[in-house]
This record gives sequence, C-alpha cells and structure tokens, in this order.
Amino acid sequence: MNNTATIYGINGPVIYLKGNTGFRMHEMVYVGKEKLIGEVISLDKDLTTVQVYEETTGLRPGETVTATGNAVSVTLAPGILNNIFDGIERPLENIAQASGAFISRGVSVDSLNREKKWAAHITVKEGDFLHEGAIIAEVPETRAIVHKCMVPPGVNGTVIKVVSDGEYTIDETLVTLRLDDGSEKELSMTRKWPIRNARPTLKRFPASVPLVTGQRILDTMFPIAKGGTAAIPGGFGTGKTMTQHQIAKWSDADIIVYIGCGERGNEMTQVLEEFSERIDPKSGNPLMDRTVLIANTSNMPVAAREASIYTGLTLAEYYRDMGYDVAIMADSTSRWAEALRELSGRLEEMPAEEGFPAYLASRLSAFYERAGMMHNLNGTDGSVSIIGAVSPQGGDFSEPVTQNTKRFVRCFWGLDKSLAYSRHFPAIHWLTSYSEYIPDLAPWFHDNVSPKFVDYRNRIMGLLNAESSLMEIVKLIGSDVLPDDQKLTLEIARVIRLGFLQQNAFHKDDTCVSLEKQFLMMETILYLYKQCRTLVTMGHPVSVLKAENIFEKIIAIKYDIPNDQLELFDQYKKDIDTFYQTVLDKNA
Repeated sequence: MNNTATIYGINGPVIYLKGNTGFRMHEMVYVGKEKLIGEVISLDKDLTTVQVYEETTGLRPGETVTATGNAVSVTLAPGILNNIFDGIERPLENIAQASGAFISRGVSVDSLNREKKWAAHITVKEGDFLHEGAIIAEVPETRAIVHKCMVPPGVNGTVIKVVSDGEYTIDETLVTLRLDDGSEKELSMTRKWPIRNARPTLKRFPASVPLVTGQRILDTMFPIAKGGTAAIPGGFGTGKTMTQHQIAKWSDADIIVYIGCGERGNEMTQVLEEFSERIDPKSGNPLMDRTVLIANTSNMPVAAREASIYTGLTLAEYYRDMGYDVAIMADSTSRWAEALRELSGRLEEMPAEEGFPAYLASRLSAFYERAGMMHNLNGTDGSVSIIGAVSPQGGDFSEPVTQNTKRFVRCFWGLDKSLAYSRHFPAIHWLTSYSEYIPDLAPWFHDNVSPKFVDYRNRIMGLLNAESSLMEIVKLIGSDVLPDDQKLTLEIARVIRLGFLQQNAFHKDDTCVSLEKQFLMMETILYLYKQCRTLVTMGHPVSVLKAENIFEKIIAIKYDIPNDQLELFDQYKKDIDTFYQTVLDKNA
C-alpha cells in the first residue's frame, strides 16, 4: 500500500505536508484529485516539502498526496528519437491530442508508444551468461540509429528463454534470465532510470578526440573534445541559439539532445520545423531521425524546468551506453538557474549572490560532470558532450551563473555584442574565449589533419592578439603613423577576421567546413603574410600591396573554393607568388 498524506500549505509550485509522512527523499508523488506529478525535495519528522511539476492553481489544503514508491524517472526504450517531450518526458504531441494547444493539468500520457511494434533482432541465445549492460536486441529506431536494448545495471544471469526475431511492443518480454539467486527476470525493451542518478560506466577516458562542428572559430581556434563541456555566454541577440543550431546540424555527434529550458516557445518551434526539414549530411535522412527535443518553454511550470536538464542528460547517457557519441545543447542554463532561484525563494532558503541559492555551484558542477568519454558496461565506447548556453542579464559575464559555469567547463565561447551588431557571425570573440582542450587534442590534429595544424592556429591567434594591441594605438593617434610592418599586421588580421573567423550559415560551402579546408585556409593566409612581410622588409609600402587586391581575393576563398575541390588552393598559392613578383617588377 502506497503512503498517503494531506496537503497542509501551498506556495506556488511548493506544497507542504504536515507530520511524519513516511515519504522518501526525491520520491515521485501524485498530488490532489488531478494526480499532478511532484517530487519530495525536503523531509523532517514534522514537515515534508514537495515541488509540483504542474500548475497548482485551484489546489487546496486537505487534498491527498500519494507516494509512488519510485524516484522521478524516465522511460528508456525505442521511440525516444524523432520526438519532442516536456521537462518530465511526456510527449507533447500526445498531450496536444489530449488537451489541445495548451497543456492542461494532470494529463496522464505514456512517455512512449506502448502499442507500436518494433522489428527486433535478438543478439543472444539460450545458455548465454549475460553481464549488466550486455546488448540483448537491436531495433532500427529510425533510419539513422539502431537502438540497442541492454541488460539493466546490477543484473547478471543466464538466458533460459529467448524469443525469435520479429515485431514486438516495448513491453513484451524478449529474454528471460535466471539470476544468481535462482529467481527469474523477464527483460523487455523498456527500462526506467531515475533522472538525478548518473548511469554507471566502467571507465572515463581523458579528452583525446575533437567534436568536429564544421565551424572554423570552434574547430580551429577553440576546439571541444568529444565528452567535453563548453559554455556559450552572451547577451540578447548575440547568437547563442543559432550557434547551438549550427553545432546540432553539422557536428559529427551521432545523436543530438536539444533541451529548450525556459526559452521562447517560437524558438523551440523553429528547432522542430528546421530539424524536420534539414537533411542530415551524414545519413541523407531528416535530422530529426537522430534528434530528441526536450521543450520546457518560459510559460511552462518552473519546477519542471529544473527537472528538464536532468531528463535530457539521462536520455543522452542511455544512448551513450549503446556506444554512440551524444551532444547535448542546453539552452539556456541561466533559465534553469532562475528556476532554482525561484524554488529556493519559496522554500525560504538563505540566498547567496544575486538571490541565487548557495548550492548553485554544486548543482552546475553535478550537471557538467556527467559529461565524458566513457568505456561502457557492455565494452563499447561512447561520449556525452555538453554545450550549455548562458544568458547573463545585460551581457554581464561577472554574474554568478557565468562565473560558476566557467569553473566547471573547459571551453568558453564568449559571444560579443559589438561583433553581433556589426553582423560578424558567429559573434564569438577570440580574445575573451578559450579552450583548455588544445593540448589534449594536439596529438589528434597532428596525426589526422597536419603536424602543423596547432602551430598555424597559434600563429593566427598571435596575429589577432597583435592587432588588438595595435588598435589601442590606432584609436589614440590613427593608423597613418604606424610603421609598415604593423600596418601589415592589421591588414592580415582583417583577412583572418573576415575570411576565416566570419562564417555564413546560409552559404552552401561556408555553413560547414572540413578540418582539411580549415587547415588549407590558414596555410594560405599565413603564406600571404610571409610573402607580404618579405616585401615590406624590402621597403615596399603596404599601400602598394593593397592596390593589387590580393587581400580581398584571399578573404573570398571561403566562398570561391567548394568543399569538394580543395586542390584549387594550389592555384591561390601561385596567385600569391604572381602578386609577389608583380610588386617586385613594378617597383624595381
């Protein structure tokens, strides 16, 4: 018999139960006649506190709260991909059928379709001894992804009964095990997992392979590793969401989990529509075939916003356990932190900086630490990479969410308002951003792209830093007084900014660029710099070099060389040599 208790007090999404209820910490409960979903967040012998994941309007003291005996969990089975859920894994499409355009309270819908039959290929036979995490069946979940049904963690046993290959629902038994204690356990495609607990693995690997996004400023200047963490902070309109869209569309992750946490509803609609229309370059199928959306928009209950981050993270870990590389786009962790702040305020906890709870840092670290490249229980390797957008009020990076996030991520892509307003996208500023993964990924770049890749990247960065120092002088006294070698530095830095760092998401060749093309672009720019520096050293003024139009030609490389015709870079080197000779001849 499940425990029950009576509501004593209500404060927004927080309700209080008097007396010793017998409930357990983080237990899921049903609240009131409409069976609203809630979670126990505080216990003592006289008072139990529950946060409710749905609107509490109309709820009153005296109504009954029933314990379920389980923690707040997600259902794991085929049908997750190509779907859109709310913060507690209820499919919005099914809710719309039940309650219309707006989510009504107490809607009880299954997380996944329990009637649909899936074609299952059984990978075990009678007599096999299975360890936890072993794959028992493979199900083509979408055209892009094969879903691997696994033995739950903590279960080991011998197969005594197995079905033949065929079509089954997610609840039908596929394999029966005899456990060590002699009992039998039936395994279907469905698993449950509490969202606040990380799924177990055998080993965590150090960062060694980059998550290739096709975005030059990310891949070359500030790379992130598979299993890595990154933050994208920026004020309103600087392009946080669009940067995440580009990574979701073009990165070499197998699966994308997109968490819209407290963002505008039209943004999530745009993601859903765009991803449904977009063809995945890897498989030729719609991008939604390898994407799951968690939508908890700004008008949805605040407590569910706090849970939505963990729901998305648990789904990502589940696919990682199958051996996939998963990338999480959390947009935005600031709204999640605001949900923590609101709940903390209602619980009358002592506020810390800017009203955020004192445990903000530990919650952020617990979230980002669940990323990583892992060796799974079944012997496969998979990764979860977390890319979290941060929306500091007024674009102030000194506020608590940005500062605490910086402590726990190794990649910081700082968006700049002035770049965005001058139409330079991605508006990631090269002086405020950094990546601590560069030393870890250098061997991979050396072996897979070029031994010179990191050296070229550092030289490009050096030129941008030199430009920044020179611009301080230019602002005071103008550029005319600079010597020609410094004028050349400014000109080459402009080529780097416009021709390399700036990228056009709407151009078929520039929206996503291979690492090989990125390297050849750097090589061409640095070759131009070398030849121009030789000319300047010989006494030729920069004004003469600019008259030859070579700088504009190199800036246009990103559009003029198709991604599948990289041999054309040789011609550009010849053009630079021709330019070099022309300047010499004209001024001989």
